[in-house]
Amino acid sequence: MFVDEVDIHVAAGHGGRGCVAFRREKFVPRGGPSGGDGGAGGSVFIVASPHTSTLINFRFHPEFKAERGRHGQGSNRTGHTGADLELAVPAGTLVYEKAGDPLEPLHLLADLAEVGQRVLVAHGGRGGLGHAHFATSTNRAPRKAQPGEPGEEKALRLELKLLADVGLVGFPNAGKSTFIASVSAARPKIADYPFTTLTPNLGVVSLSDNRSFVVADVPGLIEGAHRGLGLGDQFLRHLERTKVLVHLVDVSGASGRDPAGDLDTVRRELELFQPTFASRPQLVAANKMDAVDDMTRVIALERRASALGLPFFRVSAATGSGTPELLEAIWRHLSAARPSTSQSSARDIAGPAREMRERDESHEAGESIPATSVGSNAKTRPVPRRANR
Repeated sequence: MFVDEVDIHVAAGHGGRGCVAFRREKFVPRGGPSGGDGGAGGSVFIVASPHTSTLINFRFHPEFKAERGRHGQGSNRTGHTGADLELAVPAGTLVYEKAGDPLEPLHLLADLAEVGQRVLVAHGGRGGLGHAHFATSTNRAPRKAQPGEPGEEKALRLELKLLADVGLVGFPNAGKSTFIASVSAARPKIADYPFTTLTPNLGVVSLSDNRSFVVADVPGLIEGAHRGLGLGDQFLRHLERTKVLVHLVDVSGASGRDPAGDLDTVRRELELFQPTFASRPQLVAANKMDAVDDMTRVIALERRASALGLPFFRVSAATGSGTPELLEAIWRHLSAARPSTSQSSARDIAGPAREMRERDESHEAGESIPATSVGSNAKTRPVPRRANR
């Protein structure tokens, strides 16, 4: 089962509370306060993993919580820090934070486009200070300590966009699955009826001189797909990372449609979904040339592709005719259109991490920290956090 969008709830661990304890030892009168600090709560990270290809695990388990920090103990013992929680997602996953108002847009936290990238989505709460921090020259036996800070809780949406170099688009039953099966080791379902492909398929194409690229086959489009007709256009998000689009057009006449009209319809649906698709390199492949009974359809499609300034190829996915030339042309376009995505990915991930660092720096500088008093009401007192815990 292929799942490419899920909503989850993550909660970081709460910090442990500080301890109120006094040193009691023989021959040591008035041992003084010895309450330790509470441990910090665990944080929640999302990591791009090569060992998963779908978000199905999150659909049936949407709640995640990191371990909380342990409470401080006597003899100035600091509580154990809670373990961080790492959630593995496929490479190409976008992490959004949902706002409280459903009408507000989602906030992009990170685009995990490369394996190994990780993003902090929920920061664990700090541990409370033990009462030893509150001892002064006039109050040598304080009876108050800080409670641990609560960990962050967030509602997230995970959206998967497949990492592919080339996207195959066209009407249902145009031969896209047959094509990807003939040029790669992918084995999608192939049948002689529309909408055989219900989920995207990926295949790796290998060429000479150790050249290779990834091809994505998405379900077929029909006119009105942006309005939800057919399977809709929800799978077109998987083409947003592609660098080249290949239009596979059925010219056999079995569908009874005009091939040139099919090309215009698919291009229009792509632009309605994402206007930037219009500026992406595109190629037109007249498929099922082995079953052509009227060459006028092929000539009309070639003229329409020429008018649009798109390269035109005659192929047959079933027999393999014309596919080597098409693959070489795809590689030439890929070589000219490959941008570097590492800088943008690093920028996406740096945002939340920078916010966390700024927050921690403000904590280190000192701020008003509530302290709970044993046997009295809670008070607020500015206490700077020591460098060494």
